[in-house]
Amino acid sequence: MRNWVMGNGEWGMGNSKKVITNHQSPITNYQSPITNYQLPITNYQLPITNYQSSMTKKTLILVLLALGLGSFVYFHEIRGATQREEARENQQQVFSFTQDDVQAITVKTPKLTVSLSRNPQSDNPKWLLKSPVSEPANDAIVSYLMDLLVKGKSDRTLSTPANQIAEFGLDQPQATININLKNQKTHQLILGKPDFNGRFIYAQADPSNQPNGNVNVLLVSTDFANAVNRELSEWKQPVALDKIEPPSTPNTP
Repeated sequence: MRNWVMGNGEWGMGNSKKVITNHQSPITNYQSPITNYQLPITNYQLPITNYQSSMTKKTLILVLLALGLGSFVYFHEIRGATQREEARENQQQVFSFTQDDVQAITVKTPKLTVSLSRNPQSDNPKWLLKSPVSEPANDAIVSYLMDLLVKGKSDRTLSTPANQIAEFGLDQPQATININLKNQKTHQLILGKPDFNGRFIYAQADPSNQPNGNVNVLLVSTDFANAVNRELSEWKQPVALDKIEPPSTPNTP
């Protein structure tokens, strides 16, 4: 007969005994998966950290862009507008008379001298050529020049020793414009050579020496040169098409 023995966690049959001593061990070891289960949660924080880093970089980029845009607006729109306004204020009117004040104009270039006078009898045409021919003038061409003389401004004024005007092409000018007013006053504009970048022309308006021996050299629009460097045919009044007689054809037998 086999004897069963149980006591203090021991059981067995006869001499074959299996002892249960540490029956708490499975329970103790069961905690290990729970402890290890925390690892995925800890690792799961990495993407969040990377996401925050990415957001920080994007925020910095946006801040830098905003600062750059703000600087551009300030320097170009605000400060630039102030500088442009100051530049406009520094521009000076070349002459102070009006178109109605002008009685006659003489334009002298190396190739041609043209004398023009206001038509005392009619406004059509307003201007007459007096030299080198006597006939109606091209009102559009004369009005273009007049508009420049009345409204033209100098971009800058340079105070230069009188013996250095040759450097500006004013000793041998490309054109000299003499203006006679109805009140018997006269004005003169001398056009020299273009400046270094071709944007303006050196000029003298009513040239005279200053007490220190210098003269004022102006920078005026290149439109002045375009207005006076013309052929004689351009100064003449255009002939109306209906007044042009067709060429006669010879009679053939």
